[in-house]
Amino acid sequence: MATRILLVISVGLLASCDYLESYLADDKVVSQENANLRYSDYQQVVVEARNIRVAVEAAGEVEPVTTVEVKSKASGEILELAVDTGDVVESGTLLAQIDQRVLKNTLKQAEASLTVAKARLANSSSQLERINSLYVNKSVSKADWEKSSLDHATAQSEVVQREIAVENAVIQLGDCDVNAPITGTIIERAVEQGTVISSPMGNSSGGTLLLKMADLSRVQVRMLVNEIDIGKMKPGVSATVNVAAYANRPFQGEVIKVEPQATTVQNVTMFPVLIDLENREGLLRPGMNADVDVVVANRNQVLAIPNAALRTQGDVYSGASVLGYTMEDVDKMLAASPKPGKRDVAGGGGSAASTGESDLSDEERLKAIMTKMRSGTRPNEEDVAFMRKNRELMQKIAGSGAGRGRPGGSSPSASDGRPANVGPRGPGGQLPKRAVSSVDQQFGGDYIVFVIRNGEAVAVHVQTGITDMDYSEVVAGLNQGEKVLILPSQSLVQSNETWQNRASRMSPIPGMGRGRRS
Repeated sequence: MATRILLVISVGLLASCDYLESYLADDKVVSQENANLRYSDYQQVVVEARNIRVAVEAAGEVEPVTTVEVKSKASGEILELAVDTGDVVESGTLLAQIDQRVLKNTLKQAEASLTVAKARLANSSSQLERINSLYVNKSVSKADWEKSSLDHATAQSEVVQREIAVENAVIQLGDCDVNAPITGTIIERAVEQGTVISSPMGNSSGGTLLLKMADLSRVQVRMLVNEIDIGKMKPGVSATVNVAAYANRPFQGEVIKVEPQATTVQNVTMFPVLIDLENREGLLRPGMNADVDVVVANRNQVLAIPNAALRTQGDVYSGASVLGYTMEDVDKMLAASPKPGKRDVAGGGGSAASTGESDLSDEERLKAIMTKMRSGTRPNEEDVAFMRKNRELMQKIAGSGAGRGRPGGSSPSASDGRPANVGPRGPGGQLPKRAVSSVDQQFGGDYIVFVIRNGEAVAVHVQTGITDMDYSEVVAGLNQGEKVLILPSQSLVQSNETWQNRASRMSPIPGMGRGRRS
């Protein structure tokens, strides 16, 4: 018997809940229509999903990653210059040949001196051997023995010096052939055949530059980024490079370095940023002007609203004034709307179901709510949360009874004005907490928007993510399908008030301005 009574009560509760849902849905439609009429003077924008892409655009110049200046260690006249600009050469390839005649003569002279030194060493060795035998027999003095030993050591030292001189002459003779230090392209040719050059070895001027080589299989773009955007630049961020020579062919690269030292260009502080690019086809050449598009952040199908709808704490009151709200009204709205991240999304606490009251007290409260609705009084938020919670509870008890036909007890269209496709609801009929977008710290912030809820424009806190200067990602605070108002800016409101005050002082008749100007 007790089970039958419980089922009857459950069916009654579910029927009452259905009636409440229908009542609230109809009332919501009327409230929305009234809101559209009341706020028709201001643009209403629906919170909807869209793609937001944030990029930093800057101009730069293509330059090689590796550049080598080719100089000759040998001095003299250039007899042969085998390469020209644009030639691609392998490492070790002969580039230029210097006159070898002087160096060949130096080598011959060093070899002759070495021969003499070796003969002196042989003579000194024989002399020292005789002196040693005589010194043992005490036939010569100790001074003669010491002098012979010193002459032998001097002869040995001279041989070593002459050997080094020969080796250096061979090296200098080999330096007359200038070979490519790397595999790359000749990008500059500073001398011509017949030019007399100087060696950088021991020369304070640094010697004569012959050629410049660069490895163009990999290049980089050095672009200047404004200090406002430099905080968004990080190594590894992808970039797209466009050059005028290949207008329809973008080149993909990535940021490899952000220079720490700033430079000033026309009184603007800029930081050099290097973009690494592959150039195996050799299409990109040093000195080309490039337009770089660095993708800082990219979000697909995220909730977004126009930036014009965002207001800060400083200008929220000017927006509220055009709606007829006072500062106290706005403060109450914001107090009832905690900043995102601090609100409780677990459910509508405080209802009879959450306090553990009996089913009988729930039924009595349900009857009280229905009586209130029949008298024309609108149920408050706690009553609505209580009805929804008990509805879910009764569906679990009734099993396949009254709850069948609507899985989870949810209505086809949400009674709180939100679209039905925004996802499953949690306890208390609230939407589950939205996952926060993984944005960097330099993006987003806390703002205030005026959103239409229950037919009234209310100020609520929102947290934004990335922005493309037109739209901002909504991380928390709003739901899909809600409408936000775009109100006049603070400067426009102040200008309008100033004009009205001036017109009222000039006009002797209310509403008429003296000396009206077109």
